[in-house]
Amino acid sequence: MKLRVGLLGGGSWGTTVASLVARNTDITLWARDSATVDEINQQHTNKKYLPDAVLPKKLIASTDLEEVVSNADVLIVGVPSSGFRGVLEDVKPLIRAWVPVISLTKGLELETRMRMTEIIKEILPGHPSGVLTGPNLAREIMAGQAAASVIAMEDGTIVRELQQIFKSGLFRVYTNDDVIGCELGGVLKNIIAIAVGMGDGQGAGDNTRSALITRGLAEITRLGVAMGGKPETFSGLAGMGDMIATCVSPQSRNRHVGVELGKGRSMDEIIADMVMVAEGVKSAPAVIALCDQYGLDMPIMQDVYRVLLGEASASSAFKGLLRVSAGAESEPG
Repeated sequence: MKLRVGLLGGGSWGTTVASLVARNTDITLWARDSATVDEINQQHTNKKYLPDAVLPKKLIASTDLEEVVSNADVLIVGVPSSGFRGVLEDVKPLIRAWVPVISLTKGLELETRMRMTEIIKEILPGHPSGVLTGPNLAREIMAGQAAASVIAMEDGTIVRELQQIFKSGLFRVYTNDDVIGCELGGVLKNIIAIAVGMGDGQGAGDNTRSALITRGLAEITRLGVAMGGKPETFSGLAGMGDMIATCVSPQSRNRHVGVELGKGRSMDEIIADMVMVAEGVKSAPAVIALCDQYGLDMPIMQDVYRVLLGEASASSAFKGLLRVSAGAESEPG
C-alpha cells in the first residue's frame, strides 16, 4: 500500500522535497498562499521560489490544512523555525495517531532554543519524529543534478521505511540514528556560512575560506557533541557536507547575507531584498545562548553575532578573527 504524504510549506525546499516524494507515492503540499497553490496545480510551477523548475503533474497543492493533515500517513514540515510551533499547534487536532513527523527546517526556536524535533515531541507526543537534512540546494536538485541527504530518526525500522519515499533517481538518501547531531549540523553551519560570506564580500581568497570552514566545523562539532550529538556525524553529510555546500554556493541564502554584510550593507537592507528566510540570522541568538550555556568559546560564531547585532562591522570582525592567537588545533580559536 502506498503511503499518503502531507507536506507543509511551499518554499523552495518544501516544494523540491514534495517533487521528489511525488515520484514514489501520493503527496499533497499545503501552503497558505492560494496563488501559490493555484500555480502548482494549474501550471506545475512555483516561480517565486523555483523560477526555472517544472513540477511533477502528480504533485497536488491545497490551502486546506485539515484535508492535507487528516489524510496523511506521513507528515513533512518545511516551514521556517519562527512559525514551526504555531503550525504544529494547528496540526495537533487534525493528525491521526502515530503518524511520523519529519522536519525539513534548519533552525532553532528563538525563545526556547529548542530543535524542531524537540518541538514535535512536545506538541505531538507519541508521534515518531525525525529530520531530513544534508547538502541540498533546491535548484540543483530540481535541475536533476546528483545530491545526497540524510534522514535521521531514533527508530531504525521506521526510518528505513521512510527512506524509500524520499530517495529518487540521483537523489540518494542515507539513514542515521543521531537525530541531535544531524539536526544541529543543519542549524549551526548557517552561522559559519555567514562568516565565510563576510570574507568573500571583502575579497578573501580560497585559503581564508578554507580556514574559516575548517575552524567553523570544529566549532559546530564542539557544541554539537556537548549537546549530545555524535562526533562522527559532523564529519558526514549533515555536518561537513552541508557546511561546504552552504559556505561556497552562490545559491546559499546565509552566505549571501554574509557577502552583503562584507560589502558594508546593513542587515535591514539585506533582509528587505530577500524573498526567502536566512535561518542563520534568526537562529544566531539561540546558538550564542547555547554556547554560553555550555561554557564554550566560539570566536567565529560570536563575531558573526556581533555583526548581526550591529555591534561590529563585518570588516572589524573579520580582522579580529585573523588576529586571534593560534594554539593547538584541537583548541578553540
